[in-house]
Order: sequence, then C-alpha cells, then structure tokens
Amino acid sequence: MQRLSFDERLFLWLNFDGGAVTDAVMSAVSGTAMWIPLYLFILVAIQRKYGWKTLAVFIVCFVLSMGLADMLCGVFKHTGLLKNLWASFPARNRPMFDLAVRDLAHVVSYAHGPYGTVSAHAATTAAMGVMSALALRKTWYSWTVTFIVLLISYSRIYLACHFPQDIALGLGVGVICGYAMYLLWRKLDILLKNS
Repeated sequence: MQRLSFDERLFLWLNFDGGAVTDAVMSAVSGTAMWIPLYLFILVAIQRKYGWKTLAVFIVCFVLSMGLADMLCGVFKHTGLLKNLWASFPARNRPMFDLAVRDLAHVVSYAHGPYGTVSAHAATTAAMGVMSALALRKTWYSWTVTFIVLLISYSRIYLACHFPQDIALGLGVGVICGYAMYLLWRKLDILLKNS
C-alpha cells in the first residue's frame, strides 16, 4: 500500500460514517434548498440598511461573486490549470474516486463528477459569506455566516467529495471573489447615488 499524503490522512480523519441521520443532515447542508432562508435574510437586511436602489446593485454583485467563484473552480477542475502553475500540486480525483483512499472513505453518494479540485461549494459559500458580512457589518452575523461556510465546507469532506486541500483552495477563491465584488458594489453604489 502506498504512503498517504498529509492531506489524504487528514481527509480520512475528518471523513467517517456517522450513520443515516448524519448522512441525511450533511447531504441537506451541502444542498441549496436549506439555505434559501439565509439568502432571503441577507437581501432583506441589505434592503433595510441601504434601501432598494443599493439592494438592486448588491444583488447583481452578489450573484456575480458566487458565479465568478464557481466559474474559476470549474476552470481549475477541468483545465488542470493549477497543475500547470504549481508543479507539486496533486492532480487527483474526488476522494470517492481516488485510488489511495476510496476503499477507506465513507461515501454517501457517487452522483458527482470525478474532479474535486477546487471546491466550488467552499468557493461560492465563502464569496457569499465575505460579501454579506462586509456589507452588513454585524459581529453576530459575521460569526454565524463563518460557521455556516465552514459547516458547508466540512460537509463536502464528510460526503467524500473533497480533500481538505480542495476546500482550502475553494475558500481562498471565494474570499477573493467576495471581497472583489464587495469593492465593486461599493463603487457602483457611490456612482449610482452621485448620478
């Protein structure tokens, strides 16, 4: 048996069989429907704090932040760009398809594409979290959305969709996209108010 990397060992430590209830909870956490109330809360909170015009610009930038994060992850996954830029970066499949760990991993469903680097779930939720936390500037909300982003990110490890390194790279992409779109939103909002 081949020697496992630190990332593979960390994945196996974090991935476990929590039973049918935990499987269902993590599948729901990893899905979209459960988080619709959060997105509605963000929109209502932005409208109350800034008004309708600013909300309209926020929605455009908010969608762009998550769309850009998702698109960048797709570029990394399907072009091997990271392998070309960073020679030591492992070109590998999702854990559920990875020969080194797949027989040791707890897999809930195989209904996923083969490639896992970079995690789009981590990237899009980090973009959402960063942009909304910067816009709302409430400590309780920042802590809550950070917990949600980390929970969703962990669910991808639990479901054997990503290695921890994939999650870390996704979070990095998301933070950059969320911050960039927050800056764009503020700039556009100033221009709108001065016009």
